[in-house]
Amino acid sequence: MNTLVWRVVFRARRQIIAQGVTWKCKKLSTQTGSRRVVVTGLGLVTCLGVGTQHVWRKLLDGACGISAIKGKEFEQIPAKVAGYVPRGNNQGELTLEDYVNPADQRIMSLASAYSLVAAEEALTDAQWKPDKEEDQIRTGVAIGMGMVGMDQIVEMGLTLREQGYRKVSPHFIPRVLVNMSAGHVSLKYGLKGPNHAVSTACTTGLHAIGDATRFIQSGDADVMVAGGTEASIDPISVAGFAKMRALSTKFNDTPHLASRPFDRDRDGFVMSEGAGVMVLEELSHALRRGAKIYGEILGYGLSGDAHHMTAPCSDGSGAQRCMKTALKNACISEEQIGYINAHATSTPLGDKAESRAIWEIFSKNCDNLLVSSTKGALGHLLGAAGSVEAIVTLLACQSGEIPPTINLDHLDTGYNLNYVPKVSVIWKNNPSGRRIALTNSFGFGGTNGCLCISSYHLD
Repeated sequence: MNTLVWRVVFRARRQIIAQGVTWKCKKLSTQTGSRRVVVTGLGLVTCLGVGTQHVWRKLLDGACGISAIKGKEFEQIPAKVAGYVPRGNNQGELTLEDYVNPADQRIMSLASAYSLVAAEEALTDAQWKPDKEEDQIRTGVAIGMGMVGMDQIVEMGLTLREQGYRKVSPHFIPRVLVNMSAGHVSLKYGLKGPNHAVSTACTTGLHAIGDATRFIQSGDADVMVAGGTEASIDPISVAGFAKMRALSTKFNDTPHLASRPFDRDRDGFVMSEGAGVMVLEELSHALRRGAKIYGEILGYGLSGDAHHMTAPCSDGSGAQRCMKTALKNACISEEQIGYINAHATSTPLGDKAESRAIWEIFSKNCDNLLVSSTKGALGHLLGAAGSVEAIVTLLACQSGEIPPTINLDHLDTGYNLNYVPKVSVIWKNNPSGRRIALTNSFGFGGTNGCLCISSYHLD
């Protein structure tokens, strides 16, 4: 290419930048504009219940699913509250045998079983259970978990020590591999596309959705079943987190008050269990088959703190970077964001650091910004938190209703943000013509993730 041509190219580039559109965003839009990723199915298993619409109504009503921890084996552990998936035959309760037969339950982890329940709801909702091989090959799975079942490891260790090798179960290793939730979903529905599992602590579910989005954008799949699952309310896991002083202990007698993001009296997170799974789909694929569309995944950002294995950067710099990256990836400005579903786990350091990060980026737009954390209602689902909260964020974008931050009595972050305390609100400000939000997830090891999600518009 001669010098004259290069001058023309650089002059055009300067003109684009001067008009407020970065060269990178322009390049991205031409490469991936035909591979827009929308959401066509949702599935939720949480301590507030089973079923997306059931959980959504409970969230908007300000309900809490946290209860007292069950079992004598927890008696010596100071943390006494947790978020269990309700079992039974009533609305919103789970009868696991309806989804996984008892024989299969014995060879899989509870987390894998939860992912099958959420995936069944999501795929049924999307009306996508392909039986043609070409469709199965173009449909993949990306489901992760933060922790394997520690109780199963302890139990098998005792079996080996006390009863010997002959009593070790051949199903032990498959039950504790973190990729088996994705494997079970892939096997049940015959999905032969990318089979991917993420394990990035409390960022797992969000990273799984973000990675799945990129698989579709890059052409590796047309449909992805994506999310996270977790079932870690066992004595050794609870004891481990309690020894780190990460769990709430001040509200053992009032479990529904224990998880209180941004509140002055917060003293740690509350462990919870469940799964969140969504069906992601390339837009033209969804339109061709007349699928219902909930919303769109616009952008995905990741970062690392490189600061501490368990504590966040107090200045929120890692959180800032992943939010900015998600905005850049989506080609969205700060002024277009109307809602942020915060990671806020109800820990003294984490809630403040995230609030600072949000303030540093959005302080000029704070009058139009709503921020809430649903962990007061749902507890902290660890590896499933990011996917459950991505579904909540998507429903907020679709409906224009913002779930509240319950138990927020006395704000203690130092930042003047609208945290939607106690009561849900209507998303009134919509300067961009569509509702656009961010959802954050941060994990031990300094891993951070952010998704930019919007209501669906064809243009």
